[in-house]
Amino acid sequence: MARSAYSYMAMWYRKIGREVHERLMRKILIEWRKAPAIVRVERPFRLERARKLGYKAKQGVVVVRVRLMRGPFNRRRPDSGRRPKRMGVYGITAWKSWRQVAEERAARKHPNLEVLNSYWVADDGIYRYFEVILIDCNLPTIKNDPLYSGICGREVPRRRIIRRLRERQKKTIEYLKKTLLPRLKEAPSQQ
Repeated sequence: MARSAYSYMAMWYRKIGREVHERLMRKILIEWRKAPAIVRVERPFRLERARKLGYKAKQGVVVVRVRLMRGPFNRRRPDSGRRPKRMGVYGITAWKSWRQVAEERAARKHPNLEVLNSYWVADDGIYRYFEVILIDCNLPTIKNDPLYSGICGREVPRRRIIRRLRERQKKTIEYLKKTLLPRLKEAPSQQ
């Protein structure tokens, strides 16, 4: 059985193409480090992952690469005296994932766009890179698309990523896929 192009792209991130991948990524990451922290990119770096998460190469869909600092979530050591256990410096768990931080930064940088989804791209010694898929809800191509209409509808509140509505939105998209898409597929056959 023939494999799809996306399966070969996915293999790129697995063990099969690991050595070649690491050599090429080293050159790419050097360029990415010199670029600004939030950059709009022409096309996604991991196309197969972007397509799974709702990316389409159409007007109104934007991909942004976000760079975050790596490292533990440690706080500044307090000046006043106390025993080390009560310093509150180490072992603090961040209440947001890196991915959510990347989505929020991209949403703040592009206030007219809505966050659709995001995925991890690469790591190096200093930074962690994510690509965030954003959509422009004001364009008719996005409003008329059944995949994106659940995010851009009137009943759905705007700026959902900053207001922590992402999980609720996922449920809405799944509901629309189950209910709306079958209806749209049946409609042309009835005419």
